[in-house]
Amino acid sequence: MKKISFLTGFLLFTCTLLAQVGINTDNSTPDNSAMLDVKSTSKGILPPRMTATQMNGITAPAAGLMVYNTTIHAICWFNGDSWETASTLDGKNCGTVTYGGKTYNSVVIGMQCWMTENLNIGIAILGSQDQTNNAVIEKYCYDNNSANCDVYGGLYQWAEMVQYLNGATNTTSWNPLPTGNVQGICPAGWHLPSDAEWTTLATYLGGESVAGGKMKETGTTHWSSPNAGATNRCGLTALPGGLRDNDGNFYNLSAFAYIWSSSESATSDAWYRYLQCGGASLGRPNYDKMSGFSVRCVRD
Repeated sequence: MKKISFLTGFLLFTCTLLAQVGINTDNSTPDNSAMLDVKSTSKGILPPRMTATQMNGITAPAAGLMVYNTTIHAICWFNGDSWETASTLDGKNCGTVTYGGKTYNSVVIGMQCWMTENLNIGIAILGSQDQTNNAVIEKYCYDNNSANCDVYGGLYQWAEMVQYLNGATNTTSWNPLPTGNVQGICPAGWHLPSDAEWTTLATYLGGESVAGGKMKETGTTHWSSPNAGATNRCGLTALPGGLRDNDGNFYNLSAFAYIWSSSESATSDAWYRYLQCGGASLGRPNYDKMSGFSVRCVRD
């Protein structure tokens, strides 16, 4: 026991005395300005690797703490209040995924990785029918025209989108309330954006009054004129897929984009975001879950 105590004390004394550490193969001394000086011509330093969810789950991170965020493929550090990364990453692809025969691209926006296309998965049914819990993903194509699904993606009732998780339907709430990400009809490794994640995106883009313009595809190929304020600065390339309303009819193709969140606002309603051709804002209303809206996915 005395020998162990002596050795421990000696090591602590030695580390304190040296004050600097050099890791190299040429036996050089550390630079005077560095506490840790690592030299190599064939290897690098590998920081802890984790998803954005795991990174955000770190308890009381110290200012300057650094990790590699596998969600956005970037080094992130904590500035004392929030996680940061190089702003030059915005707009860069953060991976592709092939799902249902279609390859989806993605884009880094702040600390999130979003698909750049509306989801288009499932078997098309008529707008006059409700989607059902039958182990088959069902979708609506605007005006019952499959060509519209090819361009704008499918339209989904809320319960179909969350895949009836924990007993959720369009007229009842899930029980229990899910914790963590909700995959729903998104591919593995991706999930449906929550209301909070939409808010994070809007805040990062400067707030709801301008975020829509920074998300919309530019021009009038798909959007009706004037497509006001559209810059697509963040690369999300939002398209105006319209909606299948709860009366079974389709409305507002090329004029509005309606995109679900996974978050309920009431038993029969859920939060969503909308963009419009006439302005740059990003709206945050709630609406009947029976309606069919577009879906975007966020990387886990």
